[in-house]
Parts: sequence; C-alpha cells; structure tokens
Amino acid sequence: MRFAATVPFAKVPIPEHAPVLAALEAAGYTDFWTQEVRGFDALTPLAALAAAAPRARLGAAIAGVYARGPALLAMEAAAVAEAAPGRFVLGVGTSSETIVERWNAARFERPAARMRDTLRFLRRALAGERIDAAYETFAVRGFALDRPPATPPELWAAALGPRMLALAGAEADGVCLSLVTPDDVRRVLPVFEAAGGRGKGVFLRVAVLAVADAARARRMARKLLAPYLAAGPYARFHTALGRGTEVARVAAALARREREAAYAALPDAWLDDLVAHGSLDACRAQLARFVDAGVTTLGIDVIASDLPWLDVQRAVLPR
Repeated sequence: MRFAATVPFAKVPIPEHAPVLAALEAAGYTDFWTQEVRGFDALTPLAALAAAAPRARLGAAIAGVYARGPALLAMEAAAVAEAAPGRFVLGVGTSSETIVERWNAARFERPAARMRDTLRFLRRALAGERIDAAYETFAVRGFALDRPPATPPELWAAALGPRMLALAGAEADGVCLSLVTPDDVRRVLPVFEAAGGRGKGVFLRVAVLAVADAARARRMARKLLAPYLAAGPYARFHTALGRGTEVARVAAALARREREAAYAALPDAWLDDLVAHGSLDACRAQLARFVDAGVTTLGIDVIASDLPWLDVQRAVLPR
C-alpha cells in the first residue's frame, strides 16, 4: 500500500517544498502526485521537485492527452523520467470537454481510441524507438527522442466507464480513478482486472475536509464537486451507476445558475462516500474504506481543516 500527497502544495512556493516533502515522508507518505486542472500542469512540478524528494515515487494524475501533441507528451515525460529515474508514473487521461474544448481549443473526439493510440505511441517512444506510424486518431512521422529515459516510466490510464477500464487493463500499467465511492471502486475494478489489470496499480485521490462542523464540510465539498458531477465523463459514469436523477438535478440547477439548488441536489450519503470529513479519526476511517476496496495508491488531499494543514496531512494517514 502506498500513500500520496498532492503537489505542488497550496500556498507553498515550489522552491520551499523540500522540508514539507521530508516531513510527509517521515510521516509515512511514499508518493507525491500532481493533478492538472487550472493550476500548474501535471509534469513541470514533478521535474522541479524530483531532487527535493530523492526517494519518493512521483506520479502525474493526470496529464491530458488532447492538450499536448504526442511527441511533446513524450518529451515532457522523458524529462521527468530522467530527473526521477525508476520512480516516475505517468498517468494520462482524456480529461473533460470543458478543459479540452473550452480551455485548450482542441476537439474532444473518440476518447477511448485517442487514449489507446497515445499509450501505444508512448510505450514505443519512451523505449527509444523511432516512430513513423499512422495511428487511428493521429499520425507521427519520423520522431525519436534525443534522450530516451534509461528507465521508461510506468504508464497508467485514467478510466471510469467499462470501455476505458478495459483499455487500461489491457494497455496500461495501472489505472487512475477519480470521484468514486468505495462501493464504486469495488464495482469497477473487476472490469479492469478482467481485461488484464489484475495485480496492476490503482490510484485514487480523495479530498479530505478535517472540519468538525459537518454542515460546513459538506457545503465546501458540494461547491467543489457539483460542477464535476453535473457534466462530462463524471456525469455519464454516475448516471450509469444509477445516480442519473441526482446528476440531472444538479446539472439542471447549474444550467439555471441556481447554485444553492445544485448543492442541495447532492444527497449527504453520496457526498459522504466521495470525500472524507469530520474528526481526524473519522477521516482516517473513511480513507481506510478506499484501501479496503482495492486502491493501492491512495492520494490524500487535505483541502480544508480546523488545524494547521501539515499537521492534518500527516495525521490522517490510515494506519
């Protein structure tokens, strides 16, 4: 079992990360993983932090495959792999329509095929091969890395639905899940494992709100999660799992710009299974449920707390 903190840390400049990384490693964290929404990208911080955490595994969850060309993604991954030889995991994913089309001026088309083609291209490129091939969703002509990594990174794929889970099991070295409950993990992992994923890694990042006031914690969680759950792959995934009524209510309220109604449409029981909140003991117990469900690398992301952030980040580690 591995435990990851999300980097870069909020309100800590990258040049000042070293003592915080050391404190978390001493507390039992084995990994530091990035994300990619609208803060920093998923790969640059890992290259910058590799020397500050020379023993930890570094991971990206996830680097979007539409916002970069295939060759650029390979070059970025090669740089991190050289900075952290043998301890880098490249998680790739399609992201969402909002990030791809509205923010990056790309087309969100044929996501499963694009993921498959990207994984196959990266596997060859990071092994040092010269690529001159037409894939189903793109073509690469005459590309080879000048500095292929001595140890290519593991390639993990972000997945939710059955098609992408099967692709991750067959083509990737692990799977990155997101915004799922412990019961959801148990429901989706058999699809991943049946396609070849048995024994491979499973990453999941869980938001932690170590806040004694349950109503306040839930309100913060609702503000964070409602926009994700109302559209794109998360909406389709949770609808397929039987939460279509709730998803539709959240989406309709947001479309009317009625945010309070959207927040109210998220049931407490569903919210409580997606995040960990309450006392330190309660947060630890809730996080342990994801470990029991089959997650092998648990990302613990303390986004709110009554106590100093670093104290909570260290204390909520499941024992």
